[in-house]
Amino acid sequence: MTNEDKEVAISSETIELLNRRRSIRKFSEKPVSNAHLDALLGAAMRAPTSSNIQAYSVIVIRDKKILAEVYPIVNNQEHVLNAPVFLCFCADLTRMEKAIIARGGSMDENPLEIGLVSSIDASLVGMSAYLTAESLGMSGVMIGAVRNDPSEMARILKLPNKVYVVFGMVLGWPAEAPKQKPRMDPGTTVHYDLYGNQKDERSLVEKLESYDVELANHYTSINKVTTPDSWTNDISKKFANPSRKELRAQLKMRGFDWL
Repeated sequence: MTNEDKEVAISSETIELLNRRRSIRKFSEKPVSNAHLDALLGAAMRAPTSSNIQAYSVIVIRDKKILAEVYPIVNNQEHVLNAPVFLCFCADLTRMEKAIIARGGSMDENPLEIGLVSSIDASLVGMSAYLTAESLGMSGVMIGAVRNDPSEMARILKLPNKVYVVFGMVLGWPAEAPKQKPRMDPGTTVHYDLYGNQKDERSLVEKLESYDVELANHYTSINKVTTPDSWTNDISKKFANPSRKELRAQLKMRGFDWL
């Protein structure tokens, strides 16, 4: 066996940071300073952006009155109402549109691609901000429930047309250390060269059954009610029927045509 054939444990600060990552919903009274926010957002905006379009905006919310308005939209999540800081990562086409119109053009003929690109841009910046916050000792949780009512979020935040909130993020100094939720084994999710070429040769049914057991054991260990088929049961209950049925229509009204 050559040295290249031997398994070598590879690690780095970033790998360790991600391996420790978990969602935090309880925070200390320690304030999040503007200096910390400026530093982490400045770093986050070095995230990749398609063709340098930078089609995102970030809204930093500290105002408790605004959070009280957002609260019912996100299904009354207390950690949003009490967030030390709430960040809204938005897909924002306004700067692109201004540049194109100023030169006599229009981007209305390519709404799907531009909408996807801007949403991906916002997501890359958001994840970069999250990891930067973790590296500083802060933490938080992503809030996709802002998409429950994009129009109302737009009203609250005074968003112009061609801007919508892709997701939110509660951010603060953690006051808890919850047990980390297990993820699916890479043997289930990583493919080599062709789809289906995986190191774990078990069937997908077997892999999901295995993950059901692992996740059920995790939930049981933290006294959370679950079922033996934990993951597949949860997915079926949440997504077998369409959710956010008005999302497509609302985004189309805001200038993001997903048809």
